Amino acid sequence: MTTEIRVLLADDHSLVRKGFRRLLDDEPGIKVVGEACNGVQAVELARSLRPDVIVMDMSMPGLNGNQATIEILKFLPGVGVVILSMYEEANYVRNAMKAGARGYLLKNASEVDLAAAIKNVARGRKVIDEKLQKPFDMQHESEPQLTPRERQILQLIAEAKSTREIAALLDLSANTVAVHRANIMDRLGVHKTAELVLYAVRSGIAQIP
Repeated sequence: MTTEIRVLLADDHSLVRKGFRRLLDDEPGIKVVGEACNGVQAVELARSLRPDVIVMDMSMPGLNGNQATIEILKFLPGVGVVILSMYEEANYVRNAMKAGARGYLLKNASEVDLAAAIKNVARGRKVIDEKLQKPFDMQHESEPQLTPRERQILQLIAEAKSTREIAALLDLSANTVAVHRANIMDRLGVHKTAELVLYAVRSGIAQIP
């Protein structure tokens, strides 16, 4: 890592990105090197810009923050990802950490010190919003253990994406997606798409408005 922490901002709201950029441009030792408006673009820019830290909105079209994090860490394992989320439930924190994020901050908290979080994450530390600083298990013993890829596909199924759409987003064949879907249903012991969606929402894997 260079003396300056190179940061990529990923959020589908341009005003939010501009606000964060204005805030971080005044912070010594931090340089914003790019902005992404969705998860797919975040993956593309991470590949080309090689940032030290990515500030990633949880809820974005296409690939959401968790899904994009999983993809990015495949080719940029040292990057620190800070997830910004509206969700306070422990399930969402667990899922972000399972995806590989090092930070989880509440997006609507005005007192959040984003610059400090970026600097801590760049040093390899984990940062969780103070409002969420209560003990929670990273996993429940009774919770079926899905792979990162299965969690991605389950979320996209819950978001009503078709097999072809999922295949295109994740750069997989439709047949591979179908095999993953069958494996997920078998592991969860369910037989209908509605049951998959219900599990995804209850476990915090999917964020349905």
